[in-house]
Amino acid sequence: MAKAKRKMKESLSLVDIVIELLDARLPQSSRNPDFADIFSGKPRLTLLTKSSLADDSATEYWIRTLSADGSAVIAIDCKTKKNINKIMPAIRVLLKEKLERYEQKGMNKTVKAMVVGITNVGKSTFINTLSGKRTAKAEDRPGVTRKNQWIPTDFGMEFLDTPGVLWHKFEEKEVAIKLACTGAIRDEILDTLGLSLRLLEMLCKKYPHLLAERYKVEPLADESPYELFLKIGVKRGFLMSGGVVDEDRCASVLLDEFRGGKIGKITLD
Repeated sequence: MAKAKRKMKESLSLVDIVIELLDARLPQSSRNPDFADIFSGKPRLTLLTKSSLADDSATEYWIRTLSADGSAVIAIDCKTKKNINKIMPAIRVLLKEKLERYEQKGMNKTVKAMVVGITNVGKSTFINTLSGKRTAKAEDRPGVTRKNQWIPTDFGMEFLDTPGVLWHKFEEKEVAIKLACTGAIRDEILDTLGLSLRLLEMLCKKYPHLLAERYKVEPLADESPYELFLKIGVKRGFLMSGGVVDEDRCASVLLDEFRGGKIGKITLD
């Protein structure tokens, strides 16, 4: 992470604008607090990615909140192409003075943008979607992009794809849990059972109706997340010999279905 941040700082003088990607399901928790200092003084466009998976009313709230200081914020979705057509006009507005100076001098300069964000927020997918090419390596798991790579386009822009960067220490454990739920932290190093129980706990507070609709079980006020977890496991038929719930399978399915939007449109922040 330290090396990735150092590379970003070294490359900052080469770019005209920074495009910061945040997960629309975690607009606050997915914002690396180190970026404010690293990119201060550079024009910045903030994009809330994967917005088709997020609660629409919550997304509207976070757009108002994040843009309250005058920042440019757009909710996008690369799968549905939602608001992709708003990105280039927003970049031109942010770089209006610089582009006008180039035009006055008769210069046809390529705009260079650094794309930054945490792991698995969709940087490479975003670049591929906007450029119309499959140049940046993109997979639905954290840590795929290992080094900075320049991606040219046919419309006068060049993107610098950067590795996903988490911060050194999470001040709030809740932030780490939310990031893990969305897949920003590798499952291989996590207690997926414990994580699925924390996810159920959050969903019971904010979206109990979605749990009831998806799993055909009614979350009860006096039951623990584990008791609800077992009810879901039984309802889904995730049973081993003796009628015992297969905890690993049930936990994996819960996390996968949340990440894939199958439970519903959910925002954890």
